[in-house]
Amino acid sequence: MAHRSTVSDRSYSIVMGGLAALGILILVGPVIIVLLTSFTSSRVLTFPPPGFSLEWYVALFDPVKSGHIHSALANSLYVAAIATALAVLLATAAALAMARSRGTSARALEASFMSPLILPGLSFGLAALMFFSILGFRPSINHLIAGHLVVIAPFVFRTTLASLSQFNPALLESSASLGAGRLYAFRRITLPIITPGIVAGGFLAFVASMDNVPVSLFLSNARTNMLPIRMWGMMETTLDVRVAAISGVIIVAVLVLMIVMDRLTGLTRRMSM
Repeated sequence: MAHRSTVSDRSYSIVMGGLAALGILILVGPVIIVLLTSFTSSRVLTFPPPGFSLEWYVALFDPVKSGHIHSALANSLYVAAIATALAVLLATAAALAMARSRGTSARALEASFMSPLILPGLSFGLAALMFFSILGFRPSINHLIAGHLVVIAPFVFRTTLASLSQFNPALLESSASLGAGRLYAFRRITLPIITPGIVAGGFLAFVASMDNVPVSLFLSNARTNMLPIRMWGMMETTLDVRVAAISGVIIVAVLVLMIVMDRLTGLTRRMSM
C-alpha cells in the first residue's frame, strides 16, 4: 500500500532540506567567493570584482615577482612530505599493534594517540616551542617536521585502524596452516587489505600538514617560512591579491586530489567509518 505523506512529513522534509541548503551555502559560498576574487582585475582584494583577469595568476607563477612564495611553498611541501612519510610508518605500526590488543592499556594508548586531534592547535604549537626551547634547540626544519608529525599521525592511525577492524583474522590462521610465515602473510595478506586505509590517511595527513598554521607559526623562522604563514603575512601587510590566486590553486589541487583518492581508495566511505 502506497504511503501517503502527511503535513508533518512535508514540513520535516522542507526544514531538513533548508538546513542542508544552508550548510552547503556556508561551506561552498566562501570557496566560490575566493575563486572569483582570484580572477579580479583590481589592484586590491574586493568582491564583487570590477573585472576579470589572469594577471594575478601570471604574477604568482613569475619566479622573480613571487620567489618568496615559491620558497615558502617548497618548505611546506618538504615538511609535509617527510612528516607524512614518518606518520605512515609510525601510525601504521601503532595501529597494527593496538588492533591485536583489547586491554585497557591499549585503549588508553589509542586515546593518547588521537589526542592531538582534540587539543587546540595554538596550545600545542606554544607547548612545542617551549619544549624545544627548554632543551636548548632553536626553531629549524627538523622541529617543524616533528611538530607536524604529532598533529597529522592520528589521521593515518584512524583510517588504518578502521581498515583493520574489517580484517578477518581467519585469513592469517589459514595462511599459517598452509605454512606461510608471519612476514610473508603480512606482505601478501594484511598489507594489501589495509593499503587503501593507509593511503587515505596519508592523503589527509599531507593536506593537514600543508594547511597547518599553529605549529608552523611557533616553530618556523625566517629561513623556514611556510606557505600558510607567508599568506597570513601578505594579508596583514598588503592585502595582496596573489593570496586569492594561491588559494585558487590550492582549492583546485585539493579538489583534483580528493577525486583521485576517492576513486582509488574510497576516501569518503572510510571517513564515515
